[in-house]
Amino acid sequence: MNWFTRVRNSLGLGPKRTTEKDLWVKCPSCQEMLFSKEYVENLSVCPRCNHHGRIGADERLALLLDEGFDLLEQPEVEEDPLKFKDTKKYTDRLKQARANNPHADAYSVGSGTIDGRPAVVGVQDFGFMGGSMGMAVGTAFCAGAERALTRKCAYVVCTAAGGARMQEGILSLMQMPKATVMTRRLKAAGLPYIVVLTDPTTGGVTASYAMLGDVHVAEPGCLIGFAGQRVIQDTIREKLPEGFQRAEYLHKHGMVDMVVERKDLKTTLANLLDYLQPKKAA
Repeated sequence: MNWFTRVRNSLGLGPKRTTEKDLWVKCPSCQEMLFSKEYVENLSVCPRCNHHGRIGADERLALLLDEGFDLLEQPEVEEDPLKFKDTKKYTDRLKQARANNPHADAYSVGSGTIDGRPAVVGVQDFGFMGGSMGMAVGTAFCAGAERALTRKCAYVVCTAAGGARMQEGILSLMQMPKATVMTRRLKAAGLPYIVVLTDPTTGGVTASYAMLGDVHVAEPGCLIGFAGQRVIQDTIREKLPEGFQRAEYLHKHGMVDMVVERKDLKTTLANLLDYLQPKKAA
């Protein structure tokens, strides 16, 4: 036993304490250190600056739907139609994404009720390859719309995407008209189609089903746009206004109907369904 150990033991110091790795989380906006438990209990919203953090599909579905909802199975599609490879094989990227995510792809659909009002809710998860839109996402979106048509109820979509999935090329871009057709079918059936825009919603998703809703609701501060700000600024050679492409800016200029905090989102959707839901909805 060396002298340091003898001195430490004589002082009555216990063994070195360990703390959980995820005990703290840093707010990406104000940089404050927050207790993870407090942050999660506050719906992943910073209690200091009200920054709305990104959440996964399961958390989003549990937040919006009543208990006991059904989770639709992920549709099967050809996973690597172009045999794409950059620094990694596309199949390897999918495996890595699935290892860190409970779902097989970036879009999940739940069928149930929102405060007792029948609804189908589709959620895009930015945590799965940036929420990118490929054939699996497009097919899952359409499956959710089909379920809404079958149930004769509203379809609520929560978007979060970096755009089309480049590894699937033109097949990814074809999901844009494919999803658009389904929104037209919902309209023809007189069923509400509500879009909840979350951070970030960009690219081909914004250019298709994200901006075709009967009502557009956005979470505070979320990024909404097609091209990136630097691309736009370099193209027009002008400085963009402050807050450009953020939810509040788009609300002010008529692109978004309302900006709603996460804690009020379920109640807001329930109220919208009272206005929009057909009386014969089952």
